[in-house]
Amino acid sequence: MQIRTGDTFDPRVIALLDHHVTAARAQTAPGSAHALDLAGLRAGDVAFWTGWDGELLVATGALKTLSVTHGEVKSMHTLQTTRRRGFGGEMLRHIITEARARGLKRLSLETGSWDYFKPAHALYQAHGFVLCGPFEFYGEDPNSLFLTLDLSC
Repeated sequence: MQIRTGDTFDPRVIALLDHHVTAARAQTAPGSAHALDLAGLRAGDVAFWTGWDGELLVATGALKTLSVTHGEVKSMHTLQTTRRRGFGGEMLRHIITEARARGLKRLSLETGSWDYFKPAHALYQAHGFVLCGPFEFYGEDPNSLFLTLDLSC
């Protein structure tokens, strides 16, 4: 997979992100979905990447800077027809590497707690993320699962 800086104006990227947001919101209780929209991905505190298998867009991922030491994984999504081929793990490793290169000491994320999100839970935990409490503006929510990775090790 080739990872590139994401182009939020590319129609292929827009379509995959639209599917990601729509699917996540359909599998989450109202008010508990926190996926970034296109405007959120274009914000100055967000770095966004896309993963390509040849000319096929297969993955997206983003890193939102929360502070000089803390970042958040956002917009992790893999094209349904290409799942279980390692693209999600490759994107996540890229985000972790970028976070370390930026001097971040902690990387956290919020994802859904429902069965639909279990493959994501397994991916994050396989890369060293552990359960944690809500961070930043998030509050306790039975529909959310919070994970963090200590990057200072």
